[in-house]
Amino acid sequence: MNTHWGGGRVWCSLRGTSADKNFGSRSLGNQAFKMASRKRKIQDEVEVNENRPKNTPEKKTKKEKWTNKQRVLVFCGRGITHRARHLMLDLRTLLPHHKADTKLDRKDKLFIINEVCEMKNCNSCIYLEMRKRKDLFMWFSFAPHGPSAKFLVENVHTMDELKMTGNCLKGSRPILSFDQHFDKKPETQLLKEMFIQIFSTPNYHPKSKPFIDHIMTFSKLDDDRIWVRNFQIVEEDGTLLEIGPRFVLNLVRIFEGSFGGPTLYENPHYQSPNEHRRLIRREAAHKYLDRVESKQSLEVRREANKDIPRDEEDVDDIFHTITQSDIDKARANSKKTIQK
Repeated sequence: MNTHWGGGRVWCSLRGTSADKNFGSRSLGNQAFKMASRKRKIQDEVEVNENRPKNTPEKKTKKEKWTNKQRVLVFCGRGITHRARHLMLDLRTLLPHHKADTKLDRKDKLFIINEVCEMKNCNSCIYLEMRKRKDLFMWFSFAPHGPSAKFLVENVHTMDELKMTGNCLKGSRPILSFDQHFDKKPETQLLKEMFIQIFSTPNYHPKSKPFIDHIMTFSKLDDDRIWVRNFQIVEEDGTLLEIGPRFVLNLVRIFEGSFGGPTLYENPHYQSPNEHRRLIRREAAHKYLDRVESKQSLEVRREANKDIPRDEEDVDDIFHTITQSDIDKARANSKKTIQK
């Protein structure tokens, strides 16, 4: 049934025009041609399988070999600075199995990230958030059941900022190197396993390259901070050149759930940035108070010393300048004493 508009009237045609009939016949012909081509492909595949020997193994494609479906969601919240944004882009460059997303609004709760991971088909997440445009925090989480860890990021140096001579192939798989301190305590063992699952590129990933030409080091020092650095493997003898980025992770807490839940571990040596700035201001205030107190004590001593009586002759002897006449008098007196 076709509806036509013309002359201010509406009239319907049930049969259709000749052009419509020709169009229908063409579409039917195209469908028949497609079905015939599909049948030919199926017959060709059957003939190839019949002619193939039984013992010959089938070649697996790259997608069939790709069994580890680890995907990492790397994104940030609103209000981050340019340095934090460049660090996020560097992490995306190092992780070919990453997924990106738009910035998270400040008003949204962190539990929403679990839903974003589910929509993006990601089972882990790296989330960067900024507080007061000064303090950068980084979350490592496994969605949706956890665990998750919150770090304070310090001493951030990006690839473009460092201008190092090292370089590596984009998408190549890294070697993850961990310090011996990661095997001593249960909380560090948990962090090591989290870093391995997040930063290790899955084998035969479609976006990865079959090369291993750089190494990521995670070093834990005595101050309970984790130093993360990226190096290029220049030669087989172990010569390294730093590529970047370079940053320090200060552990805050480890949670049982994803972006929350019961606390599994809390760093006793952690000091919040607000507390650190408060102590710096207090030290500066103490210096000012010390100067004021020293001035007041000096004035008090001066007032107390005004009433002390002094002998003018003693003062004259102290500030008297010895002349040649004084020397001659002293010699004459010494001769008289010798003659006597």
